[in-house]
Amino acid sequence: MGVLKIDDLSPDGVPLFVDWGDMHVGCSVFVPSINTSSTIKQAGQVFARRGWQLRVAITTERYILGVRIWRTA
Repeated sequence: MGVLKIDDLSPDGVPLFVDWGDMHVGCSVFVPSINTSSTIKQAGQVFARRGWQLRVAITTERYILGVRIWRTA
């Protein structure tokens, strides 16, 4: 297990590495998690640091609970 960087997510204690550099306006990523409020908070912090705007939706995909995160600007 590697060291978490400032833009890595870990809402349920499991590190999730997202390549934020490849996320362009209109792109989205699904983050599987049980603690959805922590996921939204952590993603909001990442987006704020980068000066991006986001839209989130708590959803299930293939029977897995998580958060879909879109970059809107």
